[in-house]
Amino acid sequence: MYLDIESRRQDTREAAEESRNRLAQTWDTFKALEVKQIINDEQLFRELKDRFGSSYGFGVYFHGGMGAEAIRDLLRDLDLNAEADSLRETIRTSKGQKQQRAIKRLKVVNAFIKSENRPEWMVLEAVPVIPPELRPMVQLDGGRFATSDLNDLYRRVINRNNRLKRLLDLGAPEIIVNNEKRMLQEAVDALFDNGRRGRAVTGPGNRALKSLSDMLKGKQGRFRQNLLGKRVDYSGRSVIVSGPTLKLHQCGLPKLMALELFKPFIMSRLVERKSVQNIKAAKKHVDSMVPEVWDVLEEVIAEHPVLLNRAPTLHRLGIQAFEPLLVEGKAIQVHPLVCHAFNADFDGDQMAVHLPLSAEAQAEARILMLSSNNILSPANSRPLATPSKDMVLGGYFLTYSDQDLDTLKSEDLDPRPQRFSSEEDVQFALDAEQVKLQSPIEYRPNGGDVILTTAGRVIFNEEVHRSLVESLGDENRNDVHPFINKPMTKREMDDFIMGLVQRYGATRIASVLDTLKALGFKYATQGGITISKNDIVVPEEKEEILEEYEEKVQKVEQQYESGLITPSERHEKITEIWTEATEKVADAMDANFKDTNPIKMMANSGARGSKNQIRQLAGMRGLMANPKGEILERPIKANFMEGLSVLEYFISTHGARKGGADTALRTADSGYLTRRLVDVAQDVIIREHDCGTSDSIELPLITRDGPNKSILGRTLAEDVYKPLASGRPGKTRLAEKGEEVTQPLLHEIAEGLTETADETVIPVRTVLKCRSEFGVCQACYGTFLATGSMCEIGDAVGIIAAQSIGEPGTQLTMRTFHTGGTAGADITHGLPRVVEIFEARNPKGVATLVQQAGTVDIEESERGPKAVVLPDGVDEEGNALEPVAYQLPRRTRLLVKKGDHVEPGDPFHEGSINPSELLALKGSTRTELYLVEEVQRVYKSQGVDIHDKHIELIVRQMLKKVRVETSGETELLPGQLVDRVVLERENARVAEGKKEEAIYEPLILGITKASLATESFLSAASFQETTKVLTDASIEGKVDHLLGLKENVIIGKLIPAATGLKKYRTIEIGPSEKVPVEAYTRPATEEQLLAALEEIGSDGDVDITLGNLDMSLGGEPETNGEKPPRASTEAEEVPEVDTPLDKE
Repeated sequence: MYLDIESRRQDTREAAEESRNRLAQTWDTFKALEVKQIINDEQLFRELKDRFGSSYGFGVYFHGGMGAEAIRDLLRDLDLNAEADSLRETIRTSKGQKQQRAIKRLKVVNAFIKSENRPEWMVLEAVPVIPPELRPMVQLDGGRFATSDLNDLYRRVINRNNRLKRLLDLGAPEIIVNNEKRMLQEAVDALFDNGRRGRAVTGPGNRALKSLSDMLKGKQGRFRQNLLGKRVDYSGRSVIVSGPTLKLHQCGLPKLMALELFKPFIMSRLVERKSVQNIKAAKKHVDSMVPEVWDVLEEVIAEHPVLLNRAPTLHRLGIQAFEPLLVEGKAIQVHPLVCHAFNADFDGDQMAVHLPLSAEAQAEARILMLSSNNILSPANSRPLATPSKDMVLGGYFLTYSDQDLDTLKSEDLDPRPQRFSSEEDVQFALDAEQVKLQSPIEYRPNGGDVILTTAGRVIFNEEVHRSLVESLGDENRNDVHPFINKPMTKREMDDFIMGLVQRYGATRIASVLDTLKALGFKYATQGGITISKNDIVVPEEKEEILEEYEEKVQKVEQQYESGLITPSERHEKITEIWTEATEKVADAMDANFKDTNPIKMMANSGARGSKNQIRQLAGMRGLMANPKGEILERPIKANFMEGLSVLEYFISTHGARKGGADTALRTADSGYLTRRLVDVAQDVIIREHDCGTSDSIELPLITRDGPNKSILGRTLAEDVYKPLASGRPGKTRLAEKGEEVTQPLLHEIAEGLTETADETVIPVRTVLKCRSEFGVCQACYGTFLATGSMCEIGDAVGIIAAQSIGEPGTQLTMRTFHTGGTAGADITHGLPRVVEIFEARNPKGVATLVQQAGTVDIEESERGPKAVVLPDGVDEEGNALEPVAYQLPRRTRLLVKKGDHVEPGDPFHEGSINPSELLALKGSTRTELYLVEEVQRVYKSQGVDIHDKHIELIVRQMLKKVRVETSGETELLPGQLVDRVVLERENARVAEGKKEEAIYEPLILGITKASLATESFLSAASFQETTKVLTDASIEGKVDHLLGLKENVIIGKLIPAATGLKKYRTIEIGPSEKVPVEAYTRPATEEQLLAALEEIGSDGDVDITLGNLDMSLGGEPETNGEKPPRASTEAEEVPEVDTPLDKE
């Protein structure tokens, strides 16, 4: 009993002590109370409020609260202008972390002041409800309902809000009310962005519900799914097959598909012809497919181009316009030459057909998108529609000769070749089997000298000559191209077409391409070149060669076992031995093959296969690599003709699976790279004629591969003069400033500078130096490679650049090569390297850069080589500066030696350079050129040819922004990212008033960051981080000036590029006068036909040409003597909306 009383007294004492302590703590907290102070102890806060914040206690000495209400009240009392002044003072007087924090806060405060938003508006008092159409509820078959996730999220908010209302009405204890408020807050958070705070609210099957934010972001969000891409009517898709008889500008459209696509046009025409009374009857007519409908279909499709598209559309040539020809069957027929541009083959590929409806759309399709007007690649200006496969093989067979006729004379041959003076005579002799295609003959082309050639070459030249003369429209010309007297391989054919393009322009040579296609197919068939297993001849010497090299390997093994060489040396030597053996077997095999062997002909002509593949068929497969990229020591000695053993087969499959996995990964990565490139460059459009910059870059006239291709298609920044003997520039001007550098001009300059050509550098304009605030100017960009002529105002060159870099991305390898060494040896290659450069990341195997100019001394240390630089110059007291030591990685190739003089930014050893470090040490021009060079190195290693200007354009976007360090007396904020052009303009403005200018540091942003830093919030929101971008934009009250393409597509306006510009709005395009119905009715008798011909103006003997009928099928667009829209460049003004760019 006593113990019980004692324990109770003890408890009471402790409770009293605790109560006293709590009171003391409450009093101390009350004394130290400050505005905006956060109290984490809920019980303490309640005690405070009861005693000092309530009229029932000691009086109301303070106000405090929990949740959103309290925050709203605090925000309401905020004086933004005073806050901004205080923050500016803090930034001016402090450094480091404190300054950074103040800069961040000032940015937000300024945004509120500028946009006239009040901070308390950030706390919601009412939740907006979106219209029911956007959160539908549909009844399923079983009578149950399927509902949008948003309805569930809204329901949670409503339920909790109603419960809170009821609790407040009942006067429930504060603790319960607060808990309900917290739950309501969570419900609203989940509605706006589910999963952002805490665990995501899930529906049935544990699936996170889609909130308002989720409706906007990602591939399935509103921006990318519905605003940037929409489903269209008047389209169809089908499997494609080859159409070898089509012209370049034609495609074969299945009759049934055409009937459905052109249905409205057919119905309207039927009513016009009075064949039916109304549209309803016309529909029935079409559905029942009466014969008349097919006649009307022929009428409607004449002159009406259709668009063909093959997914994935990686570049602008993935969609082209064609004139449809009706064909039987259900497959679309595609011209063989456009397959390369579409990356299509006939193993089951499908294509989509789209119908341009309005007269404007049809005019654009015909003038800008017709396949015969899109022969050149936008990436490098080389022809894409060139013969391949069978066509090359046929051309090679036609022009092949087993003797080198250039070095022989007719007298040397026995029997002496026959002599011919015309192609007709050669054709007669062939028909009479007096000569064969490959037989040597004497021939006099165009009345010139007699040459020794073959019958096939005469036919080839005459056919090409005929089609060229036809397309040039000058029948008396004999000099349209020199006589070709060599076998036409793929490369020769491409160079020949390139020469014609440079001479006559791309649109003129469509008919020549058709001729080459027809010749190729005809003679590939006549040649009957095919593969049989008897054509695969394994060399007899193979066994001896393998035995000889097996012995060499044994010797290396013995050296290793004796301890004379290390494991890595052994591996290297064995690899070298087997590589040499493989080469020797390949040479023996090559000598064993006759030139007329079909397999060798295919490889020699460039139609299919290569020496390497033939080696695997008839030589030996050689060394294989494992998935890590390491070379396996044991080679596969068998070839496919002999067959592989089980082990050899297994080793082969190892690499094949790696290749398959690689390709799948590469496709996704390459697609994502293209998307980022498009986003960063989409608003780069040619906006003006000349930005007036005096800056340029100097490019060498001659590189290791001959004349520098990078100079082609650019504008000269200075006059080019022929130098005097002393080396100084003379007075003979070779090229003028502002001239466009074409292939002939480049040759002219190179010839004029013969002695000094190797050392000469040519100053050219570049987009890197363009001073246009929006987009770039004509002079800095130069030639538009897809047309081969000067770019026009309105050309969307940013998109073209992104496509040109992204399209070959899938061809790049994925591998990171492991050389077995330590750091510095693992250098990234292929696609990951391109991504690394464009994202401006710190690369793998980074090189150490010199920080200060001076002389180098190399020392060896335990950790590897050490470079010590003795800096140039002296300190303030005249003493030599302290030497600077750099520890270099082991096993790396040094690029400097003892005694060398180095400059800041020079690398000590091999490796990739960190672009940010290079920018700080060498400045922007050197960094830009380094980035361009590095990207080109990756593409060139894979044999991909891209013009430098495309890469420069992306690099320009990466280095466009600068960060303000001190704002001086400008209107900029410290730490603000701003375009270099804007900052320089702002500095020029304050400099006029002799005020303090802003100081800035140049920046390099990766393409993702650069895309998000764009001025347009619509463009940034549709790219990535949608919620963050939209939140920031709404706080700042941002205005989108709709300068880029994406913004305009999103809001459904014409894009401010090409024919979307205002200057093209006034051009009226309409259908030509309707041809009377009688002209289309098929003549039943000869009299009717003659009558119809007389009306056209012909006497029946003349072929009816499309010219007579005022029609044109592709080739040069009909524009009634006016230039097509692209040719006009008068207007200065640019974008399609009223923006700061409008100069009217």
